[in-house]
Amino acid sequence: MASQNNTSTLTPLKSRQPISLQQPSNKIGSSKSCKVFRFLHSIFRSFPIIMPACRIPTSLHGNKLHDNHIHGGIRMTGTLFGYRKARVNLAIQENSRCLPVLVLELAISTGKLLQDMGLGLVRIALECEKRPSEKINILEEPIWTLYCNGKKSGYGVKKEPTDEDLMVMQTLHPISMGAGIIPAEATENPNSELAYMRAHFERVVNSRDSETYYMMNPDGNSDPELSIFFVRI
Repeated sequence: MASQNNTSTLTPLKSRQPISLQQPSNKIGSSKSCKVFRFLHSIFRSFPIIMPACRIPTSLHGNKLHDNHIHGGIRMTGTLFGYRKARVNLAIQENSRCLPVLVLELAISTGKLLQDMGLGLVRIALECEKRPSEKINILEEPIWTLYCNGKKSGYGVKKEPTDEDLMVMQTLHPISMGAGIIPAEATENPNSELAYMRAHFERVVNSRDSETYYMMNPDGNSDPELSIFFVRI
């Protein structure tokens, strides 16, 4: 599939075509009411979660990298996007032409996260409390405590994709891997460019309480630059 890391062929958001993204074949988790997420979101903007110390795994959990593929992993498409001074969003899709199965807003600015990734490896851990009485898919959890390279950095909130989120996914659907910007005049915010980075991620299910997403480098010769750990503790 083709890669793209500039905006010359991107359809401007304001002149976008109707959303044509396909339904995923197997959703990671079912959607919850948008009203519930907005309510929780408004609460946790003011009251971050207090959680135990971060537990970021230091290896690939015994899964070996071979030919740019992790044994036992499932290839997904992951996109980090957002306005540079605003919070970054993470969207996970089965592939670039599907509707997202997960969208998270992370309490890290888009510019800061992309800058950190340019300086070296980034490990993001998203932790929540295990509740034995509730048996839901780990990625259906609405609120997560966020750690970036071992430092507590606020929280992550699962959300229903907004119209703008879907516009971004639609605009980027021809792109399998790459990074760039959607210029300010083509976005919903005329005062800010929208930055994005898209890559293949390997999804590794370690247990019902632990999943990891490893961003695969195109050359396949080095460790993932970004790893995202979902853990219930």
